[in-house]
Amino acid sequence: MEKQIKRQVNVRYITELGLFIGVILLMKLTGLSSIPIGPLVMTFTMIPIAVGAMLLGPLAGTILGAFYGLTSLYDAITGKSLMTGAFFIVLPVMTVLLCVGTRALVGYLTGLLFRIFFKLDRHRIWSYFVGGLLAPMLNTILFMGFIVLFFYHTEFVQNLAANKGAVNPLMFVVLVVGVQGLIEWATGLVIGGAVSKGVAAALKRYEPIPFFKKTAAPAVEQPSETKGE
Repeated sequence: MEKQIKRQVNVRYITELGLFIGVILLMKLTGLSSIPIGPLVMTFTMIPIAVGAMLLGPLAGTILGAFYGLTSLYDAITGKSLMTGAFFIVLPVMTVLLCVGTRALVGYLTGLLFRIFFKLDRHRIWSYFVGGLLAPMLNTILFMGFIVLFFYHTEFVQNLAANKGAVNPLMFVVLVVGVQGLIEWATGLVIGGAVSKGVAAALKRYEPIPFFKKTAAPAVEQPSETKGE
């Protein structure tokens, strides 16, 4: 008798991931996801991305980040976003990577780094707040870093840098991000940390559930070998 182990998609994982995607979409449709400030927007969508990455793991964080990135790309294509809309006209492929790629990486790194900090957090408290901070902080660093590397030479950025009085890329990032970046970080730290900690405590689940779950299939009787005489 030999047991066979089957891998099946975890329905609970898919359900919870779908809920987080729904939250991101709802925030986008209701305008709660971001507040336009100059050429950029102050976004709060990093909160559900951070919570999902912490509760479900890096894969979920990647998917949630990419989904948010697609909504950002839609704004770039339709011209709703002044900055990324200008980028899409001159460098469409790099704009896709900016909007989608960096956000997917944010979600992945948030989930990955959170698991590292969680193992160091003996009382399971501060790691959630660090994870809540990671998503908006990484979003700022990766998004603006990508702009500096690949779009700094564009007319839009050069004009913006001149208007801001920025004499180098670092000053450009500081002047453009400004106070809004600090608000995003603080919001992620407090709300993202509190929500993820509360949900984890309520569910009594301190490890991310897997995308695949293993189930034991009915035992199969192996045919016995008979020796001929």
